[in-house]
Amino acid sequence: MKKLWGLLAACMFFSAFGMGAGHAADQPKQIKVGILLPLTGTFAAVAETQKQGALLAVDVINKQGGLNMPWGKVKVEGVVDDDEAKLDVGVRRFRYMVSEGVRGLGGQTWAPLAYAINALVTKQPLPYFPVCVMAKDGFKKGKLAPSTFATAFSPWTVGYMAGYQAVKTLGKKRVFFLARSDSWGWDMRDGAYAAVKQLGGTIVGYDEASLGTSDFTTILEKVRAAKPDVFIAAQFAGDAVALLKQAYQMGLGKQMTIFNAFITNVVAKGIPAEALQGVYAMHYFYYDLSNFPDKAVAESAKKFTDLYEAKYGNPPDAYATIAYIAYMEMFRGFEAAKSLDPKKVEAALLANGGKFDTVKGPAYWRKDHSAVYKYAAFLVKGKGASERKNPWDLFTVEGAMGGEEVMPTLKSLGY
Repeated sequence: MKKLWGLLAACMFFSAFGMGAGHAADQPKQIKVGILLPLTGTFAAVAETQKQGALLAVDVINKQGGLNMPWGKVKVEGVVDDDEAKLDVGVRRFRYMVSEGVRGLGGQTWAPLAYAINALVTKQPLPYFPVCVMAKDGFKKGKLAPSTFATAFSPWTVGYMAGYQAVKTLGKKRVFFLARSDSWGWDMRDGAYAAVKQLGGTIVGYDEASLGTSDFTTILEKVRAAKPDVFIAAQFAGDAVALLKQAYQMGLGKQMTIFNAFITNVVAKGIPAEALQGVYAMHYFYYDLSNFPDKAVAESAKKFTDLYEAKYGNPPDAYATIAYIAYMEMFRGFEAAKSLDPKKVEAALLANGGKFDTVKGPAYWRKDHSAVYKYAAFLVKGKGASERKNPWDLFTVEGAMGGEEVMPTLKSLGY
């Protein structure tokens, strides 16, 4: 009797978690993929755009009849849930999704939760595509799950690009850097410092502020006193809105160049036009690339923008694009592997040099399962009210960066 109960328990376990021989051999006509995001709370506005990008990818596949698998077309269902940007909630809902039979999962806006789910995927393989900017530490050899692939880079890369563009492109030599008091800010600081040092610039001031800071007055007075050529800030979302409003009110833009390291349209919409005007930033994807020199990329971006606008009524934002690329790569992995097996999907994605095409140009997967883009991010400059042709006409694109040079070296990550 004890043996019988043991066998029953084992069968229930493998059935629930998709690890049994029958599951591996099945040929479903429809599969579920998880879309797990903080749809309530601090990151809700950004998470909404990520959800939209993921669901658009599902739509694109289903309008083609489904995934093209050896046993026929396979429809995809996107299963959406709220992780609330809480470790316990996110882990619990991830486990529930797996028990419900999802064959791949993407999501997270909050990097610590992505790191936690990556750890679970290490022990319980599943194609996992975090759609946030994960901490650099998460890409280190031995920490990244074999079936985890990240379509956004680490904050180190964001910082490096911001520092490089500020010194090289804008010609600013004296830099004040404001970090956030966590891995997001510290990784970004380290990347910016690397670029500034490489280009012969000087860090003339540094400070950091915790997530959720609302009053930056004291810090901004410190920035003014340091007399930098450029003020680079790691703040994001609501923190960036508060910071840039106060910098404008204090007149800092008249004394130095303001550079918010990483921005999205959702964030920019919360900043008064007069406060955004003249502010530089790096943008993972800006929908209007009509004047971008690479016309093939401009055309690809326009097609994606038209597709997105037809469904949602507004242009795609950066994090919507991160999610769209992630799910399209998940689906490409299934088709290229001719299988839903995580190990085969991993091998298929890394085959042929890991090369793939995206709505913002060519890319490839590195050994650390981080995407290397020809155009990792675009240098943008904020528009004032008189320059805008429509409510989403927020920036002009001034340039772009990408390639291996903007990434932390594989050696530094233990490869």
